[in-house]
Amino acid sequence: MIRERRNKEKLTSYYNKFIDEGIIDPNVHPWVAESWRRCDARRLNHEIMPVDGVRLSTAELAKKMELHRDVLQYVDGLFEQNKQYFNSHNLSMIIVDADGYVLKNYALPFFQRSIEDIQGMRVLEEDVGTSSLSVARSHNVPFLMFGPEMWIRESHSGDACSAPINVEGESRYFLSMFSLDQNELPYDILLSLLMTMKYSLENYLKMLEFWKASNLVDEDIPAAVFWVNRDGTIRYCNDRARKRLDGQEKLEDVFLNYEHIPVQKGFEGKKTVRKEITWITQDRTYEDVTSVLPVSISGRIDSVVVLTMSIEDLKTTIAHATGYSSRYSLYSMVGNSSEFLALQHKAARVARGDNNLLLQGEPGTGKQRLAHGIHQASPRAAAPLITVRGHEGSEQELEAEFFGHDDGAGHVTAGSLELANGGTLFLDEIEKFPTALGDALADALKNGVLNKETGVRRKFNVRIIAACDSNLKRLTDKGLFSRPLYELVIGTVIRVPPLRERGEDVEVIANHILTEMAARHNLPGKTLSKDALKLLNTCHWPGNIKQLQGVIEQAFFHTAGSVIEADHIKLPGEHRVEKSWKHDKDAFVASWKQAGGNISKLALMLDVSRVTLYRYLKKYDLGPKKENH
Repeated sequence: MIRERRNKEKLTSYYNKFIDEGIIDPNVHPWVAESWRRCDARRLNHEIMPVDGVRLSTAELAKKMELHRDVLQYVDGLFEQNKQYFNSHNLSMIIVDADGYVLKNYALPFFQRSIEDIQGMRVLEEDVGTSSLSVARSHNVPFLMFGPEMWIRESHSGDACSAPINVEGESRYFLSMFSLDQNELPYDILLSLLMTMKYSLENYLKMLEFWKASNLVDEDIPAAVFWVNRDGTIRYCNDRARKRLDGQEKLEDVFLNYEHIPVQKGFEGKKTVRKEITWITQDRTYEDVTSVLPVSISGRIDSVVVLTMSIEDLKTTIAHATGYSSRYSLYSMVGNSSEFLALQHKAARVARGDNNLLLQGEPGTGKQRLAHGIHQASPRAAAPLITVRGHEGSEQELEAEFFGHDDGAGHVTAGSLELANGGTLFLDEIEKFPTALGDALADALKNGVLNKETGVRRKFNVRIIAACDSNLKRLTDKGLFSRPLYELVIGTVIRVPPLRERGEDVEVIANHILTEMAARHNLPGKTLSKDALKLLNTCHWPGNIKQLQGVIEQAFFHTAGSVIEADHIKLPGEHRVEKSWKHDKDAFVASWKQAGGNISKLALMLDVSRVTLYRYLKKYDLGPKKENH
């Protein structure tokens, strides 16, 4: 706060009047008066600066100074630039952290206390009384204070001015300038200097935070980032880019085809966005998607930013971003029966290997969840899990899903094989795959995919987990399924038992479904009464866990209270939910009606994707209702 010059004799009389009589003169600045009253109530010593105040230990101070090293170095530079002004006017300066501790004292030793006396000292109002710092801290504004307004009498000989250093509305530091002699200070210049330092430091802090955040982004994104000067030298690069440079300072010294990479176009002001570029070094070749972005300052381009990402890494990132990862762990499957525990133990054991697997079991037994759990427990857990389901669609559609396709405009869509590279390819309902497609898939998995232009086969590192509702061997023997694909997935077979063979698990599975539903829909939890559990145990569950889940979900949504009673439960036989919706139109229609024709709700109820539901809606000639967006 800019204030007019005050008569120090009068200010001294106001101070003495308060100290001696407890009376605040009307001419005392109200913020100073507020502080005086608080100091008096605390019975703070008003004669000399306390020597036994709150202070950091040497180790604590060193730790704080290291923590704030970047800021202190910047303030060092500001002080050095203005040191002559400080010297000529016998000025000192301190920088104080948000907790009120002096981080550094910029005092000139021939007239000021030694550094050891004040650095590490806490200088809040409760420690040293009224000061320009305490007022600036209380009101979050710069404040000029004349000597006789300070609480400590020995500080009356000089004046002080303090300012908060704010970032995003929060005070991070405080700068305080002061003088200990009676010379009249040029207050306008003093305030101008302080405000310039405040503005400079605040902007430095903003830039520092932005730069550190940018560095975090640069190091985390799966792309090489180069900031290149016009002469080809590197101004900045992240770790991925540094590895490509291999110790060199210029791109042209590393990449043999540098003149064909559109960096020079960037210096001409031409932006390159997400273009496929080949980067060739002496040792290897990078197939990348590259962007070159000119950096223009006042209309002049002296540098460009290059972001380039391996196409392989990009496809893996896309796979993760689009949800191609396991949703369930092996321990999201529950049960206490010996049959279930044996299944869980075998799954955990085979997950650690890399053999292809075949999961065989009736519809609704939890093969999809088991496949997810095996992937998550495997060494491939960090890589994508890609699912392809057999369906009644054309063979061409499935082939495109596996191998990708050209949209006619020269853009090739990556297929599931490519997306799953390094991870797991889950083939659900594999028995529905056409024989010819199965032969082609087996050949691709064994020998790689042929590039028709180059004649070179590209191999993929993929683990197969297949799931089948039928007897796959019998289908293969009858010529209804591809023998090469059968032989490829038959390495390890896991039989998933039906629910009727693990009846003692019905209760724990039902309660687990209730817990998952409450969490998924952000609703209060519900429990099953003893009579409800008895009723559930009377059913043989021909539709297995999926059927039990449908019954529990219906009871969950149709029970107003927190306890589900027996009369809230509709067992198979009372309605048509007992039939598998995948194979029976009536069962699907019943679920469709229960969801009120809402695709999103039906997808949650049946735990399938919207794409799958649209396929069955088309199959059963049901027109979806328009959803409100």
